[in-house]
Amino acid sequence: MGRMSALSVSAGDRNDGRTAQCWCCGTSEAPDRMVHLGEHPEVHLCLQCAHFVHQRAWAIEDEGKHGPAPFTREQFRKLRAEVVRRGWHQNRSIGGKLRWLGKYLP
Repeated sequence: MGRMSALSVSAGDRNDGRTAQCWCCGTSEAPDRMVHLGEHPEVHLCLQCAHFVHQRAWAIEDEGKHGPAPFTREQFRKLRAEVVRRGWHQNRSIGGKLRWLGKYLP
């Protein structure tokens, strides 16, 4: 199985007003705002789903590893799950800040 890579979209595709649908969540966006898989250019992922897939891949990679980095990433994953479970990410006062922060944490 080959590695995934993002493909660039030609300038012609960017300006024709078409949209592509995310294969994960169904969101429609311009093709140049989507992640395309290297060997499968027909597969589109919206940026949110691409971030989620990246986080899941990192979690799978960390399984069975020991040391401070995998331990710290696992603690952040547990914290993120607790924030979502409690609905804090949708809180008016802190939700936006938590969602922003979540983009930059493992």
